[in-house]
Amino acid sequence: MTNNDELSAMPAAINRELARAAFAAYVEPYDATDPRIALKVDHTLRVAELCARIAEASGFTPAGIDLAWLCGLLHDIGRFEQVRRWGTFNDRRSAPHAALGVDVLFEGASHLTDPAFTANPAASECVLAEDDYFRAHARAHGFIRAFCDDPALDDLIRAAVAHHSEHHLPEGLDLRTRAFCDLVRDADKIDILHLLAIDTVENVMGISADELLSSIISPSAAEAFFSHRTMSWAEQHTPADGLVNRACFAYELVYPASLEIADEAGDLYLAFERPYGIAEAFHDPATRFTLNRMDGHLRAWVDERLSA
Repeated sequence: MTNNDELSAMPAAINRELARAAFAAYVEPYDATDPRIALKVDHTLRVAELCARIAEASGFTPAGIDLAWLCGLLHDIGRFEQVRRWGTFNDRRSAPHAALGVDVLFEGASHLTDPAFTANPAASECVLAEDDYFRAHARAHGFIRAFCDDPALDDLIRAAVAHHSEHHLPEGLDLRTRAFCDLVRDADKIDILHLLAIDTVENVMGISADELLSSIISPSAAEAFFSHRTMSWAEQHTPADGLVNRACFAYELVYPASLEIADEAGDLYLAFERPYGIAEAFHDPATRFTLNRMDGHLRAWVDERLSA
């Protein structure tokens, strides 16, 4: 699914150097000492490069590769306001970060006054007091024109940002838009798996290692895993379920190159062995047994796909 015929007509409108500088300018006022901010900066830059790598391996034109890179650069731009305002990556405890990203890029940062985004209280009055500054900053440095000069690409970029974290893509997307949305979602999944190797459970999941190791796998999580699908939020009842869902990402990678890249990185099985560097075993024997069974199942599934 490369859509080369449509991509070949796309103008080379992306200047990566300028877009990278614009991203640095946007994130500059956010607290770089907060490990969650640092995590998202690094994650964003890696996802952008993964998008370009998948696009190139999948036969996209040079202009298409640049656009894929830009979609990756912008996919999580809403996370920075989410952390500043609510102190969490949990959309249910704050606001949907993809919608925040669309708002910053295309809607003039209305989230700071829109009740649809402010239903959940901010972390503190001190944070609220900074809203005027961050509203002005977002309008000056977060607007899409800071990253891309071509308005003809806006609808595609908006869709890639808006849909990157949804459980499934909506029906009705045109073929080219779906291709880019799938690509960004693949790259995001690959790097989220990589976080199991390089970050902490406290930063990523907002819990302690003991909370993770004390949790069990719900029947709904086991059913989803062995059915080869990811879970909705409603199906994830425990921290262990969330870990299993990360392993399920392998099943829903769309581009063949994505599975090859994830396998090459060595991160596909980290949910089952030393997640977030945790060497201790899960406390519950049944959970340990199920994780071992899942590990073997996924390895066999990946080997079969890569050898096909």
